[in-house]
Amino acid sequence: MEAPHIARRSPLLLNEEQTSHVLEIFIREEVRRTGLNKVVLGLSGGVDSALSTYLAVRALGRENVHVVLMPYRTSSPESISDAETVVKDLGISSEVFDITNAAEGFFSIPPNPFTQGDSKDWSDPSLRGRRGNIFARLRMIVLYDRSFAMNALVLGTSNKTESLLGYTTIFGDNASAINPLGDLYKTQVWQLSKYVGVSQSIIDKQPSADLWPGQTDEAELGLTYREVDELLYYMVDERSRDEELVARGFKPEFIAKIREKIRRSQFKRRPPIIAKVSSRTINADFRYPRDWGT
Repeated sequence: MEAPHIARRSPLLLNEEQTSHVLEIFIREEVRRTGLNKVVLGLSGGVDSALSTYLAVRALGRENVHVVLMPYRTSSPESISDAETVVKDLGISSEVFDITNAAEGFFSIPPNPFTQGDSKDWSDPSLRGRRGNIFARLRMIVLYDRSFAMNALVLGTSNKTESLLGYTTIFGDNASAINPLGDLYKTQVWQLSKYVGVSQSIIDKQPSADLWPGQTDEAELGLTYREVDELLYYMVDERSRDEELVARGFKPEFIAKIREKIRRSQFKRRPPIIAKVSSRTINADFRYPRDWGT
């Protein structure tokens, strides 16, 4: 699949040089603000993690970026080879941590709804979702362990489209210390990836979290990134009303579907809600990043 073309008048079109510069400064300053110099991140072979890796190297230098490839036994060989291409192109340190034994050890603990084979688990949407969440959280356990061992921060790879649609796993792929892609729509990730030098084959391939055989993001979401990103821009960034969105050519049923996805996934975008019993409550009144000189 080719990355979608974005017309010159599209509001999603980036100034790639400026955006890259801003994100590099963001990574460098937010890492060093903690007194650290390094980042670790999971490299899946997809475009999001590839872009985060390229930006991190531009911001911190290749010696301060470590990536972990974390396949499961059903992971696509293409995902591994694409990740290895990024490692080779950038000359960064890497390791492979196969999560198969950890995942299947978890699956075997009773009470256990999972089968010994995969066919039922992949065909049942509930079990499929549970397995996918387990994979995502196991991978984040690995990254946070490595970050502790290496005195580094975990760098995020989730984009704005995924976050708004709720296409993330809490304490899984949406967990990180800092995230340079969180305000970029998927189509903007494609644009910026081309600018920083990510392989065209990675940019062009069908987006997939590779959570089960044949899984793709767009099939699971029931929509394409190309059709949803511009709607999200006008709906979220411009705060357009439904009648304004209809006037732009979006169908009412599509608008309603996306608004409901955003509403239902709001809990994934918020930090834990703390009951307020004092005058300065964390994440309510006490959330200023420089309150304590950091």
